[in-house]
Amino acid sequence: MKSPLLCLPLLLLAACKPEGPAPVDTVPAATVAPAAAVTPAETAPALAPPSFDCAKAASEAEKLVCTDAELAALDRQLAARYAEAKDIDPAVQRGWVKGRDECWKADDARLCVLESYRTRLVELAIHAPGLVVPKAVEYRCDDNSKPFTMTFYNDLDPQAAVMTWGNDQAIVFPQPAASGARYGRSGIEYWEHQGEASVDFFGNKLSCRPVP
Repeated sequence: MKSPLLCLPLLLLAACKPEGPAPVDTVPAATVAPAAAVTPAETAPALAPPSFDCAKAASEAEKLVCTDAELAALDRQLAARYAEAKDIDPAVQRGWVKGRDECWKADDARLCVLESYRTRLVELAIHAPGLVVPKAVEYRCDDNSKPFTMTFYNDLDPQAAVMTWGNDQAIVFPQPAASGARYGRSGIEYWEHQGEASVDFFGNKLSCRPVP
């Protein structure tokens, strides 16, 4: 899902002033330095396994998780979240697994699996008892036929935002940005810069500003 040069220190010998001529030490014409110890190549640390047995990995998505450190870590995090939750519908979980395993059809299978894990983690966190839901930010857009809002969950792990456009919702994640705030996922992009937000929701482009 990264020869050593041996430096022999110069030894400066301070001699006391002798009463007579000092004897001259003879140094062998050829002095062979001891061979440097050869350090074996460092062995790469073993990949921490996911929560399931990789020997029994059945789908391409599971096999990918077994070879990717980041995906394996997300799988362990999700398993821990399941262990903490008390009211998860097994049918919903089976549906999520089926959806993740469909990622082999995606143009970027790894990104699909990554977003699948992150989305499920955020879904569980949002529906956890006691979570204080942040206030949604309302926007006025050039196409104002449907309301557009963003709810930013900055205290979750992973951080995320819920984008709502009319009856459609999507969980999006922070993306690198030279300036402003950028969120997105496959097919969706939100970039706010100097008070104006550019939105691409599966090809539907909006230009929006927060409602004061």
